[in-house]
Amino acid sequence: MTNPDLPKPDYARNMRIVGYSDQGGRPDGVQLMVNKGHAIVGHMFSNGFSVIDCRDPRNPRPVAYVPAPPNTWNIHLQAHEDLLLVINAKNMFAAAEFQDEEQYYKGALGKKVGTAEARGAAERNWTAGMSVFDIADPASPRQIGFMPVEGGGIHRIWYVGGRWAYASALIDGFTDYIFITIDMSDPTQPREVGRYWLPGMNLAAGETPSWDASRRNGLHHAIVHGDTAYASWRDAGLVILDIADRAAPKLIAHRNWSPPYGGGTHNALPLPDRDLLVVADEAVLDKCADGIKYIWIFDIREKSNPVSISTLPTPAEEDYCAKGAHFGPHNIHENRPDAMVSDQVIYATYQNAGVRVFDISNAYQPKEIAALVPPAPKRMMDTRPNRARVIQSCDIWVSKDELIYCSDYNAGLYIMERTG
Repeated sequence: MTNPDLPKPDYARNMRIVGYSDQGGRPDGVQLMVNKGHAIVGHMFSNGFSVIDCRDPRNPRPVAYVPAPPNTWNIHLQAHEDLLLVINAKNMFAAAEFQDEEQYYKGALGKKVGTAEARGAAERNWTAGMSVFDIADPASPRQIGFMPVEGGGIHRIWYVGGRWAYASALIDGFTDYIFITIDMSDPTQPREVGRYWLPGMNLAAGETPSWDASRRNGLHHAIVHGDTAYASWRDAGLVILDIADRAAPKLIAHRNWSPPYGGGTHNALPLPDRDLLVVADEAVLDKCADGIKYIWIFDIREKSNPVSISTLPTPAEEDYCAKGAHFGPHNIHENRPDAMVSDQVIYATYQNAGVRVFDISNAYQPKEIAALVPPAPKRMMDTRPNRARVIQSCDIWVSKDELIYCSDYNAGLYIMERTG
Protein backbone atom coordinates (compact mmCIF):
# COMPACT_ATOMS: atom_id res chain seq x y z
CA MET A 1 0.00 0.00 0.00
CA THR A 2 1.37 3.42 -0.95
CA ASN A 3 1.87 6.02 1.79
CA PRO A 4 -0.12 9.12 0.73
CA ASP A 5 2.36 11.37 2.56
CA LEU A 6 5.30 10.35 0.38
CA PRO A 7 6.54 12.78 -2.29
CA LYS A 8 4.87 12.28 -5.65
CA PRO A 9 7.30 11.61 -8.50
CA ASP A 10 7.25 13.81 -11.57
CA TYR A 11 7.61 10.67 -13.68
CA ALA A 12 7.65 6.96 -12.88
CA ARG A 13 7.80 3.81 -14.95
CA ASN A 14 8.02 0.41 -13.25
CA MET A 15 9.23 2.09 -10.03
CA ARG A 16 7.73 3.65 -6.92
CA ILE A 17 8.85 5.54 -3.84
CA VAL A 18 8.52 3.52 -0.61
CA GLY A 19 10.30 5.82 1.87
CA TYR A 20 11.69 9.31 2.25
CA SER A 21 13.79 11.28 4.75
CA ASP A 22 14.91 14.90 4.90
CA GLN A 23 17.93 13.57 6.83
CA GLY A 24 17.13 15.48 10.00
CA GLY A 25 16.69 18.82 8.24
CA ARG A 26 19.90 18.41 6.23
CA PRO A 27 18.44 17.17 2.92
CA ASP A 28 21.61 17.71 0.89
CA GLY A 29 23.42 14.47 0.14
CA VAL A 30 26.22 13.17 -2.03
CA GLN A 31 27.65 9.66 -1.58
CA LEU A 32 25.65 7.18 0.47
CA MET A 33 26.33 3.74 1.90
CA VAL A 34 23.96 1.40 3.73
CA ASN A 35 25.43 -0.51 6.66
CA LYS A 36 23.44 -2.78 9.00
CA GLY A 37 20.22 -1.17 7.82
CA HIS A 38 21.50 2.39 8.29
CA ALA A 39 22.06 4.84 5.43
CA ILE A 40 25.20 6.95 5.91
CA VAL A 41 25.11 10.08 3.76
CA GLY A 42 27.86 12.63 3.11
CA HIS A 43 26.59 16.22 2.87
CA MET A 44 27.43 18.75 0.17
CA PHE A 45 26.38 21.97 1.90
CA SER A 46 25.57 21.00 5.50
CA ASN A 47 29.12 19.62 5.91
CA GLY A 48 29.75 16.43 7.85
CA PHE A 49 27.63 13.31 7.38
CA SER A 50 24.36 11.91 8.70
CA VAL A 51 23.09 8.46 9.63
CA ILE A 52 19.50 7.45 8.92
CA ASP A 53 18.01 4.27 10.40
CA CYS A 54 16.35 2.54 7.44
CA ARG A 55 15.66 -0.84 8.99
CA ASP A 56 12.03 0.05 8.32
CA PRO A 57 12.50 1.51 4.84
CA ARG A 58 8.99 2.97 4.89
CA ASN A 59 9.84 5.00 7.98
CA PRO A 60 13.51 6.07 7.82
CA ARG A 61 14.64 7.95 10.96
CA PRO A 62 17.67 10.25 11.31
CA VAL A 63 19.76 9.04 14.27
CA ALA A 64 23.15 10.80 14.02
CA TYR A 65 24.94 13.77 12.52
CA VAL A 66 28.73 14.08 12.61
CA PRO A 67 29.99 17.58 11.72
CA ALA A 68 33.02 18.12 9.52
CA PRO A 69 36.03 20.17 10.61
CA PRO A 70 35.82 23.89 9.70
CA ASN A 71 35.87 24.71 5.96
CA THR A 72 35.98 20.98 5.16
CA TRP A 73 33.55 18.73 3.37
CA ASN A 74 32.86 15.02 3.86
CA ILE A 75 30.96 14.46 0.61
CA HIS A 76 32.25 10.93 -0.08
CA LEU A 77 32.55 7.92 2.18
CA GLN A 78 32.89 4.14 2.17
CA ALA A 79 31.39 1.70 4.68
CA HIS A 80 32.26 -1.97 5.02
CA GLU A 81 31.40 -4.15 8.03
CA ASP A 82 32.54 -2.16 11.09
CA LEU A 83 34.63 0.51 9.35
CA LEU A 84 33.65 3.81 7.76
CA LEU A 85 36.18 5.81 5.72
CA VAL A 86 35.34 9.49 5.15
CA ILE A 87 37.09 11.99 2.89
CA ASN A 88 38.28 15.36 4.20
CA ALA A 89 38.95 18.10 1.65
CA LYS A 90 38.57 21.79 1.12
CA ASN A 91 34.89 22.69 0.89
CA MET A 92 35.11 23.67 -2.76
CA PHE A 93 31.53 24.86 -3.27
CA ALA A 94 31.74 27.18 -0.25
CA ALA A 95 34.86 28.84 -1.67
CA ALA A 96 34.55 32.19 -3.42
CA GLU A 97 36.57 31.03 -6.43
CA PHE A 98 34.08 28.24 -7.20
CA GLN A 99 30.76 30.07 -6.80
CA ASP A 100 30.66 29.92 -10.58
CA GLU A 101 30.38 26.14 -10.85
CA GLU A 102 32.16 26.04 -14.20
CA GLN A 103 35.39 27.16 -12.52
CA TYR A 104 35.51 23.96 -10.46
CA TYR A 105 35.26 21.78 -13.57
CA LYS A 106 37.69 23.81 -15.66
CA GLY A 107 41.50 23.77 -15.60
CA ALA A 108 44.07 22.40 -13.18
CA LEU A 109 42.44 22.27 -9.76
CA GLY A 110 45.81 21.86 -8.04
CA LYS A 111 46.92 25.26 -9.28
CA LYS A 112 43.75 26.85 -7.90
CA VAL A 113 43.75 25.09 -4.53
CA GLY A 114 47.08 23.57 -3.60
CA THR A 115 49.67 26.26 -4.16
CA ALA A 116 50.65 29.06 -1.82
CA GLU A 117 50.25 31.42 -4.78
CA ALA A 118 46.63 30.35 -5.18
CA ARG A 119 45.93 30.95 -1.48
CA GLY A 120 47.78 34.27 -1.35
CA ALA A 121 48.96 34.94 2.17
CA ALA A 122 46.23 32.81 3.73
CA GLU A 123 47.08 29.63 5.60
CA ARG A 124 45.16 26.48 4.84
CA ASN A 125 41.97 26.63 6.85
CA TRP A 126 40.61 23.18 6.01
CA THR A 127 41.43 19.59 6.97
CA ALA A 128 42.87 17.33 4.26
CA GLY A 129 42.97 13.56 4.47
CA MET A 130 40.87 10.53 5.39
CA SER A 131 39.02 9.83 8.65
CA VAL A 132 38.35 6.29 9.89
CA PHE A 133 35.33 5.56 12.09
CA ASP A 134 34.27 2.48 14.03
CA ILE A 135 30.66 1.75 13.05
CA ALA A 136 30.07 -1.48 14.91
CA ASP A 137 27.00 0.53 15.93
CA PRO A 138 26.34 2.60 12.80
CA ALA A 139 24.05 4.94 14.75
CA SER A 140 27.06 6.00 16.86
CA PRO A 141 30.13 6.51 14.63
CA ARG A 142 33.35 6.78 16.64
CA GLN A 143 36.50 8.16 15.01
CA ILE A 144 39.52 5.91 15.53
CA GLY A 145 42.02 7.04 12.90
CA PHE A 146 43.10 9.73 10.45
CA MET A 147 45.50 9.88 7.51
CA PRO A 148 46.55 13.44 6.55
CA VAL A 149 47.60 14.55 3.08
CA GLU A 150 49.36 17.77 2.16
CA GLY A 151 47.12 19.55 -0.28
CA GLY A 152 43.47 20.04 -1.12
CA GLY A 153 42.47 16.68 0.34
CA ILE A 154 40.90 13.43 -0.78
CA HIS A 155 37.97 13.31 -3.17
CA ARG A 156 36.69 9.73 -3.24
CA ILE A 157 37.69 6.34 -1.82
CA TRP A 158 37.18 2.71 -2.81
CA TYR A 159 37.15 0.27 0.12
CA VAL A 160 35.41 -3.11 0.38
CA GLY A 161 37.30 -4.54 3.35
CA GLY A 162 40.69 -6.10 3.86
CA ARG A 163 44.08 -4.46 3.85
CA TRP A 164 43.80 -2.02 0.96
CA ALA A 165 41.88 1.16 0.26
CA TYR A 166 42.28 3.36 -2.82
CA ALA A 167 41.64 7.07 -3.18
CA SER A 168 41.91 10.12 -5.39
CA ALA A 169 44.06 12.73 -3.65
CA LEU A 170 44.85 16.36 -4.43
CA ILE A 171 48.45 16.62 -3.23
CA ASP A 172 50.72 19.65 -3.34
CA GLY A 173 52.78 19.77 -6.52
CA PHE A 174 50.26 17.98 -8.75
CA THR A 175 47.92 19.54 -11.28
CA ASP A 176 44.89 17.58 -10.05
CA TYR A 177 43.79 14.47 -8.15
CA ILE A 178 46.00 11.38 -8.52
CA PHE A 179 45.58 7.69 -7.57
CA ILE A 180 46.92 6.54 -4.20
CA THR A 181 46.92 3.18 -2.43
CA ILE A 182 46.33 3.09 1.33
CA ASP A 183 47.37 0.38 3.80
CA MET A 184 44.48 -0.26 6.21
CA SER A 185 46.10 -3.14 8.11
CA ASP A 186 45.96 -0.89 11.20
CA PRO A 187 42.74 1.14 10.81
CA THR A 188 43.87 3.53 13.54
CA GLN A 189 46.93 4.46 11.47
CA PRO A 190 46.15 4.24 7.75
CA ARG A 191 49.11 5.14 5.57
CA GLU A 192 49.74 5.92 1.92
CA VAL A 193 51.84 3.27 0.14
CA GLY A 194 51.79 3.97 -3.59
CA ARG A 195 50.90 6.57 -6.22
CA TYR A 196 50.07 6.80 -9.91
CA TRP A 197 49.55 9.89 -12.03
CA LEU A 198 49.39 10.58 -15.72
CA PRO A 199 52.63 11.96 -17.16
CA GLY A 200 52.53 15.75 -17.04
CA MET A 201 50.66 16.00 -13.72
CA ASN A 202 53.68 16.19 -11.40
CA LEU A 203 54.59 19.86 -11.60
CA ALA A 204 56.87 19.60 -8.57
CA ALA A 205 59.03 17.12 -10.48
CA GLY A 206 59.26 19.42 -13.48
CA GLU A 207 56.63 17.69 -15.62
CA THR A 208 54.68 19.73 -18.14
CA PRO A 209 51.04 19.00 -19.03
CA SER A 210 50.48 18.11 -22.67
CA TRP A 211 46.74 18.82 -22.58
CA ASP A 212 44.75 22.02 -22.98
CA ALA A 213 44.87 24.15 -19.83
CA SER A 214 41.06 24.34 -19.68
CA ARG A 215 40.69 20.58 -19.02
CA ARG A 216 40.19 18.79 -15.69
CA ASN A 217 42.60 15.91 -16.24
CA GLY A 218 42.30 14.55 -12.72
CA LEU A 219 41.19 11.28 -11.16
CA HIS A 220 37.63 11.11 -9.88
CA HIS A 221 38.08 7.62 -8.39
CA ALA A 222 38.91 4.03 -9.24
CA ILE A 223 36.96 0.81 -8.73
CA VAL A 224 39.24 -2.11 -7.97
CA HIS A 225 38.76 -5.77 -8.79
CA GLY A 226 41.57 -8.14 -7.88
CA ASP A 227 44.86 -6.61 -8.98
CA THR A 228 43.31 -4.18 -11.47
CA ALA A 229 42.11 -0.63 -10.86
CA TYR A 230 39.61 0.87 -13.29
CA ALA A 231 40.13 4.61 -12.91
CA SER A 232 37.87 7.41 -14.15
CA TRP A 233 40.12 10.35 -14.97
CA ARG A 234 37.52 13.05 -15.72
CA ASP A 235 38.49 14.85 -18.97
CA ALA A 236 41.35 12.38 -19.52
CA GLY A 237 38.95 9.43 -19.81
CA LEU A 238 39.62 5.84 -18.72
CA VAL A 239 42.85 4.60 -17.10
CA ILE A 240 43.34 0.88 -16.33
CA LEU A 241 46.11 0.07 -13.85
CA ASP A 242 47.95 -3.08 -12.76
CA ILE A 243 48.17 -2.78 -8.96
CA ALA A 244 49.59 -6.22 -8.13
CA ASP A 245 52.38 -4.22 -6.48
CA ARG A 246 50.34 -1.73 -4.43
CA ALA A 247 53.44 0.43 -3.98
CA ALA A 248 54.06 0.76 -7.72
CA PRO A 249 50.91 0.82 -9.90
CA LYS A 250 51.57 0.34 -13.62
CA LEU A 251 49.60 1.50 -16.63
CA ILE A 252 47.74 -1.15 -18.64
CA ALA A 253 45.68 1.13 -20.89
CA HIS A 254 44.60 4.74 -21.28
CA ARG A 255 41.67 5.63 -23.53
CA ASN A 256 40.13 9.05 -24.00
CA TRP A 257 37.14 9.94 -26.19
CA SER A 258 37.12 13.63 -25.26
CA PRO A 259 37.12 15.40 -27.64
CA PRO A 260 34.85 14.89 -29.51
CA TYR A 261 32.73 13.89 -26.49
CA GLY A 262 32.47 16.14 -23.46
CA GLY A 263 34.71 14.42 -20.87
CA GLY A 264 33.92 14.12 -17.18
CA THR A 265 34.53 10.35 -16.86
CA HIS A 266 33.19 9.48 -13.40
CA ASN A 267 32.68 5.72 -12.82
CA ALA A 268 34.26 2.63 -14.37
CA LEU A 269 32.51 -0.52 -13.14
CA PRO A 270 34.01 -3.89 -14.11
CA LEU A 271 31.71 -6.86 -14.72
CA PRO A 272 34.38 -9.56 -14.46
CA ASP A 273 32.31 -12.60 -15.40
CA ARG A 274 31.36 -10.95 -18.69
CA ASP A 275 34.64 -9.13 -19.44
CA LEU A 276 32.70 -5.87 -19.63
CA LEU A 277 33.29 -2.41 -18.19
CA VAL A 278 30.48 0.10 -17.63
CA VAL A 279 31.82 3.67 -17.81
CA ALA A 280 29.77 6.77 -16.93
CA ASP A 281 30.66 10.29 -18.03
CA GLU A 282 29.31 12.88 -15.56
CA ALA A 283 27.26 15.83 -16.78
CA VAL A 284 28.75 18.82 -14.92
CA LEU A 285 27.23 21.96 -16.47
CA ASP A 286 23.68 23.32 -16.61
CA LYS A 287 21.36 22.78 -19.56
CA CYS A 288 23.77 20.42 -21.34
CA ALA A 289 26.41 23.13 -21.82
CA ASP A 290 29.04 20.37 -21.77
CA GLY A 291 27.13 18.25 -24.28
CA ILE A 292 25.03 15.12 -23.88
CA LYS A 293 26.90 12.65 -21.66
CA TYR A 294 26.65 8.87 -21.92
CA ILE A 295 27.14 5.64 -20.03
CA TRP A 296 29.32 3.44 -22.21
CA ILE A 297 29.84 -0.33 -22.28
CA PHE A 298 33.37 -1.49 -23.09
CA ASP A 299 34.58 -4.97 -24.03
CA ILE A 300 37.67 -5.61 -21.87
CA ARG A 301 38.51 -9.18 -22.83
CA GLU A 302 41.89 -7.67 -23.65
CA LYS A 303 42.51 -5.14 -20.87
CA SER A 304 45.23 -3.43 -22.83
CA ASN A 305 42.72 -2.69 -25.60
CA PRO A 306 39.31 -1.72 -24.17
CA VAL A 307 36.74 -1.30 -26.96
CA SER A 308 33.49 0.64 -26.67
CA ILE A 309 30.59 -1.47 -27.97
CA SER A 310 27.45 0.48 -26.97
CA THR A 311 25.89 3.27 -24.92
CA LEU A 312 22.94 3.09 -22.58
CA PRO A 313 19.86 4.89 -23.93
CA THR A 314 19.49 8.56 -22.97
CA PRO A 315 16.24 9.54 -21.20
CA ALA A 316 14.01 11.26 -23.74
CA GLU A 317 10.43 11.41 -22.44
CA GLU A 318 10.87 15.19 -22.02
CA ASP A 319 13.39 17.91 -22.89
CA TYR A 320 15.71 17.50 -19.91
CA CYS A 321 18.30 19.91 -21.26
CA ALA A 322 15.68 22.66 -21.08
CA LYS A 323 14.54 21.61 -17.58
CA GLY A 324 17.55 23.30 -15.99
CA ALA A 325 20.49 22.33 -13.77
CA HIS A 326 22.42 19.17 -14.80
CA PHE A 327 21.02 16.50 -17.11
CA GLY A 328 22.93 13.27 -17.60
CA PRO A 329 24.76 10.55 -15.71
CA HIS A 330 26.22 11.12 -12.29
CA ASN A 331 26.71 7.83 -10.45
CA ILE A 332 26.06 4.16 -11.05
CA HIS A 333 25.49 1.45 -8.43
CA GLU A 334 28.96 -0.05 -8.01
CA ASN A 335 28.23 -3.72 -7.15
CA ARG A 336 29.69 -3.60 -3.66
CA PRO A 337 29.91 -7.02 -1.96
CA ASP A 338 27.48 -6.04 0.83
CA ALA A 339 24.90 -4.85 -1.72
CA MET A 340 23.22 -6.10 -4.86
CA VAL A 341 25.72 -7.43 -7.39
CA SER A 342 24.53 -7.81 -10.97
CA ASP A 343 26.16 -7.94 -14.37
CA GLN A 344 22.76 -7.86 -16.09
CA VAL A 345 21.11 -4.75 -14.60
CA ILE A 346 22.66 -1.29 -14.19
CA TYR A 347 21.22 1.33 -11.84
CA ALA A 348 22.18 4.95 -12.49
CA THR A 349 21.35 8.50 -11.47
CA TYR A 350 20.73 11.02 -14.25
CA GLN A 351 20.49 14.18 -12.11
CA ASN A 352 17.42 16.13 -13.32
CA ALA A 353 16.15 12.94 -15.01
CA GLY A 354 16.16 11.00 -11.72
CA VAL A 355 16.98 7.30 -11.45
CA ARG A 356 17.25 4.95 -14.43
CA VAL A 357 17.47 1.16 -14.58
CA PHE A 358 18.93 -0.63 -17.61
CA ASP A 359 18.92 -4.22 -18.81
CA ILE A 360 22.32 -4.97 -20.37
CA SER A 361 21.85 -8.71 -20.85
CA ASN A 362 22.51 -7.93 -24.51
CA ALA A 363 25.54 -5.68 -24.09
CA TYR A 364 25.26 -4.47 -27.67
CA GLN A 365 21.63 -3.37 -27.25
CA PRO A 366 21.03 -2.16 -23.68
CA LYS A 367 17.52 -0.95 -22.87
CA GLU A 368 15.90 1.09 -20.12
CA ILE A 369 13.45 -0.97 -18.04
CA ALA A 370 12.47 1.39 -15.20
CA ALA A 371 12.73 5.04 -14.20
CA LEU A 372 11.64 7.48 -11.51
CA VAL A 373 12.08 11.26 -11.41
CA PRO A 374 11.48 12.71 -7.92
CA PRO A 375 9.77 16.10 -7.56
CA ALA A 376 11.63 19.39 -7.19
CA PRO A 377 13.23 19.93 -3.77
CA LYS A 378 11.09 21.83 -1.26
CA ARG A 379 13.98 24.19 -0.53
CA MET A 380 17.50 24.77 -1.74
CA MET A 381 20.46 23.78 0.39
CA ASP A 382 22.83 24.87 -2.39
CA THR A 383 24.02 28.34 -1.39
CA ARG A 384 25.68 29.17 -4.70
CA PRO A 385 24.06 31.85 -6.87
CA ASN A 386 21.71 31.10 -9.76
CA ARG A 387 21.04 27.47 -8.92
CA ALA A 388 17.75 26.12 -10.27
CA ARG A 389 15.30 24.44 -7.87
CA VAL A 390 15.41 21.22 -9.85
CA ILE A 391 15.91 17.62 -8.74
CA GLN A 392 19.55 16.48 -8.98
CA SER A 393 19.56 12.75 -8.20
CA CYS A 394 23.13 12.13 -7.12
CA ASP A 395 24.26 8.80 -5.69
CA ILE A 396 22.62 5.37 -5.75
CA TRP A 397 22.99 2.22 -3.64
CA VAL A 398 20.93 -0.94 -4.17
CA SER A 399 20.41 -3.59 -1.49
CA LYS A 400 20.51 -7.34 -2.06
CA ASP A 401 16.71 -7.35 -2.00
CA GLU A 402 16.76 -4.52 -4.57
CA LEU A 403 15.67 -1.59 -2.46
CA ILE A 404 17.06 1.50 -4.20
CA TYR A 405 18.52 4.31 -2.08
CA CYS A 406 19.12 7.65 -3.78
CA SER A 407 20.58 10.94 -2.54
CA ASP A 408 20.15 14.46 -3.92
CA TYR A 409 22.08 17.71 -3.52
CA ASN A 410 18.98 19.40 -2.05
CA ALA A 411 16.05 17.01 -1.80
CA GLY A 412 16.85 14.34 0.81
CA LEU A 413 17.00 10.54 0.77
CA TYR A 414 14.63 8.54 -1.40
CA ILE A 415 14.05 4.81 -0.98
CA MET A 416 12.48 3.17 -4.03
CA GLU A 417 11.66 -0.22 -5.47
CA ARG A 418 10.98 -1.61 -8.90
CA THR A 419 7.42 -2.66 -9.67
CA GLY A 420 7.85 -4.26 -13.09
